[in-house]
Amino acid sequence: MPELVAVVGATGTGKSELSLGLAERLIASGRPAEIVNADAMQLYRGMDIGTAKLTLEQRRGIPHHLLDVLEVTSDGSVADYQRDARAVIDEIRARGAVPILVGGSGLYVSSVIYDFRFPVRDEAVRARLEAELEERGLGVLWQRLKSADAEAATSIGQHNGRRVIRALEVIELTGKPVTGQLPEEPVWWRDTAVIALRHPRELLVERLDRRVEEMWRAGLVAEVESLVPLGLDHGTTAQRAIGYAQALAELRGTLSRGDAIAEAQALTRRYARRQVSWFKRYRDAIWFEADDEALVDGVLASIHTPSS
Repeated sequence: MPELVAVVGATGTGKSELSLGLAERLIASGRPAEIVNADAMQLYRGMDIGTAKLTLEQRRGIPHHLLDVLEVTSDGSVADYQRDARAVIDEIRARGAVPILVGGSGLYVSSVIYDFRFPVRDEAVRARLEAELEERGLGVLWQRLKSADAEAATSIGQHNGRRVIRALEVIELTGKPVTGQLPEEPVWWRDTAVIALRHPRELLVERLDRRVEEMWRAGLVAEVESLVPLGLDHGTTAQRAIGYAQALAELRGTLSRGDAIAEAQALTRRYARRQVSWFKRYRDAIWFEADDEALVDGVLASIHTPSS
């Protein structure tokens, strides 16, 4: 049995459901299991509908960690997440349980499963870049990042100023592309089985579009409205999350509901493509079709665990 099981894949591929199925089967076989969140936006308290966060009831009594640990005004960092996630995983293993890391935030997953050390920060460099962002706009900084590290620019996208600044800071401090910070031949932090889920592209697009529509029907705009008094529109990370930014725009009257949904759908599809590209680089990942009726059996067999 590996020391850590990681369930990864694009949004909408059923990672949460698989993790629950795996945990239940492991528990039934006498091996406790606990789940560790690796979705960057599910770290935020109150961001539930737009992140497809499982409710307490949906967690089926299985312990979940690193959900609802940040305020919407906080700026979560990958380095902080790495520290916290690894500490939780070691605690789970100390209890004799199997940790199951679940999420689609590629850099967050990589920071945990690989021996990945973050470059130091420099407050002066970051302050200068933040001032430039304010003065010249995100487009200029993103183009600079694209010239220095096209892969990082594509992965981050053109709407996340904080991550663009961090990437440029790392490049300036190390003289290397951000993607070059990951080792060419990744070294495990712990012995890990990486389970990756996929859907055919056409099916995934359909699922993602429907998922966004369902979030609006479930009350995403009301959820966002309730988070505004808590500072959602003052945080630099949470308010830019896909779906939340569009719901905020609808509340402010700058987007109609139809346009807000359409924009969130387009950004979700783009994000899913980036996730697929990211996880394809995991050479040791074992890929499964997300709609396989025998998915849990297949995964358990792949990690050499009795499926009974």
